[in-house]
Amino acid sequence: MTPFAIAGIQMHVAALQDNVEGMRHRLDVLMARFPWTQMVLFSELAPFGPLPRFAQTFPNAVEDGFREMARSYGIWLIPGSMFEKTADGRIYNTSSVINPQGEVVARYRKMFPFRPYETEVEGGTEFCIFDVPDVGRFGLSICYDIWFPETTRHLTSQGVEVLLHPVLTGTTDREAELTIARATAAQFQCYVIDVNGLGAGGVGRSCVVDPSATVLHQSAGQEDMFPIEIDLDQVRRQREKGLKGLGQVLKSFRDRTVDFPVYDRESGADGYLHTLGPLEMPRQERGNAATGVTADPRAMLEPTTAQTMPDAINVSPLAGRIVSN
Repeated sequence: MTPFAIAGIQMHVAALQDNVEGMRHRLDVLMARFPWTQMVLFSELAPFGPLPRFAQTFPNAVEDGFREMARSYGIWLIPGSMFEKTADGRIYNTSSVINPQGEVVARYRKMFPFRPYETEVEGGTEFCIFDVPDVGRFGLSICYDIWFPETTRHLTSQGVEVLLHPVLTGTTDREAELTIARATAAQFQCYVIDVNGLGAGGVGRSCVVDPSATVLHQSAGQEDMFPIEIDLDQVRRQREKGLKGLGQVLKSFRDRTVDFPVYDRESGADGYLHTLGPLEMPRQERGNAATGVTADPRAMLEPTTAQTMPDAINVSPLAGRIVSN
């Protein structure tokens, strides 16, 4: 076995005042109750809440306080994330990874802000991968990032075994997000540690999923501290032998016979996506728009030989939908 104890803290997050002392208090309680904990993860934007106007420069005094907390307890600490304001005025959603010596070993900027709702926030471009000595490799993904499997594909192709996923989801798609967390664990044969907040920080329902997509813990809608001892040998065994002795998905992807033209922006393979219109906030529909039939945007595409289907084959129309996170 390669055991490692990770705790999630699902707590109430206020929007108009900072939550740092509340985080400190809960960390003190957690370590008093479960002193064997080796890593602690808070939810997305836990320190200052979801408003970009409370953005901080990095490094900052609050991060220094978290460094001292990590050092005093000898733990790895990921204190959720904070909005970061750069010298040129850009805003990012940034998470710090702090080791047991109180050192910031990495900072990660969320790649996929929840657009069109998060219009003030820029997307990051650098992945976050770090090693816990004698344990394994960890990666960080913030909230909406997980909806894009390419992010986890990159992390696990670099050897990540545990995906740390701080979340702020207070909307009706939390159920879909939980499904994605389980699917991610199975697709990439990794642990997923998903920590949501409460109040202005989300609707809770944090979860821990193992690499066979088994839910090891599921929080409800109240405050929760959940230390879980994971075993990284389970990740390595499943990646070698397959999920329950079945699909060896990482090796199958490695040995693929196909490259995907859709990832070449010059290929034209994503032509359909460019017919979907701008990424903007949905509006109230009035008059004919509320009762009419939406045109199939594929009709705007010029058919190619590869796209032309024989008359004998019936192709069902795509069903469009709007999701919120």
